[in-house]
Amino acid sequence: MTTGASAMQSAADRRDMYLRLLLLWLAGTGLRLTILAPPPVISLIHDDLGLSETQIGLLSGIPAALFACAAVPGSLLIARFGALTTLFVGLLATAGGSALRGAAVDAWTLYAATAVTGFGVAVMQPSMPSLVRLWLPNKISFATAVYINGLLVGEVLPVALTLPLVMPLVGSWRLDFSVWGAVCVVVATVIFALAPKQTPSPSVATPPKWWPDWRNGLIWKLGIMIGTINATYFSTNFFIPRYLHATGHDGTIGWALTALNLGQVPASILLLLGGRGLERRATPYVVCGLLGLAAVVGITFGDSRIVIAGAGVLGFACAIILTLMLALPPVLSRADDVHRTTAAMLTIGYACAVVVPVCSGIAWDLTGVPVVTFAPVVLCLITFIAIAPITCGRLISKGDGAILDISAASIKKG
Repeated sequence: MTTGASAMQSAADRRDMYLRLLLLWLAGTGLRLTILAPPPVISLIHDDLGLSETQIGLLSGIPAALFACAAVPGSLLIARFGALTTLFVGLLATAGGSALRGAAVDAWTLYAATAVTGFGVAVMQPSMPSLVRLWLPNKISFATAVYINGLLVGEVLPVALTLPLVMPLVGSWRLDFSVWGAVCVVVATVIFALAPKQTPSPSVATPPKWWPDWRNGLIWKLGIMIGTINATYFSTNFFIPRYLHATGHDGTIGWALTALNLGQVPASILLLLGGRGLERRATPYVVCGLLGLAAVVGITFGDSRIVIAGAGVLGFACAIILTLMLALPPVLSRADDVHRTTAAMLTIGYACAVVVPVCSGIAWDLTGVPVVTFAPVVLCLITFIAIAPITCGRLISKGDGAILDISAASIKKG
């Protein structure tokens, strides 16, 4: 009887684990479904609203700006109301913002609606590592890879399905935004209905901690690293379509965008199968940075096949780096510090990412040479390759525990 009861309990525990992983995966999709909806229809928006290339750069930079500005408020929401409630509210906000984008009449109303969408995602992002730590504390690396896989699928779906499926069905880029917002509402409903009810709520007796420890130099280094990669990814998503359109390769746009985003999925699967501990090593970051740099060169100077292949390689490299870096906060921090560590990294990281797309657009407008739009991206990747060994090399020379020692010191300060 005892053995049977134990087996039943073990099966129940496995089902609960799989449910939590599924919900994390769904939440990950909601983080990007609406953010990556514009690139496939960006030329339609450009023509309909009469946008310049600089305005396109501003549009691509707005989500990153909100990710930076609202990450710390997201940390405060998590401290006050819990990670799950913050996630639910963020999903609804991003869905509403996406629908409002479809009603835009000019650049400024489009910017405002995009800001609402970006705010929703921004407050969600610090909640994900917190939920990983709360729901699956013994499987942090694996659970992180799972929700990042969902995030990557959320990037692929609008890019891959908008032009061949959604646009023929709805007939308008405005309604296309509403479709992806509606999917986020469905995701929020499922998570709200099935999420574990025993998720700890913030303690009333202990003042909630939400303000990041800005004195921790490691957080600044990691923030700059993730910032260069975020800038690379967002800039290429927005300017690959414009670049290919300007160079007369419109037929390659859909394939290149799909490759850029679909190329990330194998990366997440690879990390799911054997990525444990890689987040603390310098080599994967440097190798992926070099791959990304080679890929950008291929995109800018290659023929259609090389452009598509380069986009896929760039997506693969960015996904490896992003997954490894987002696994660090729950590994480095105590459960009640994960959200503020994540918020600090995202604030610094996305602040870096805001400037690059705008610089790319300005470079194109000033020179009239489309290829110049990728120069800021190349600088980002060179910076990343230079910083990664400096950030990780000294820690690796002392062993894997060195990072944890630094984190512990920061916790005492905070």
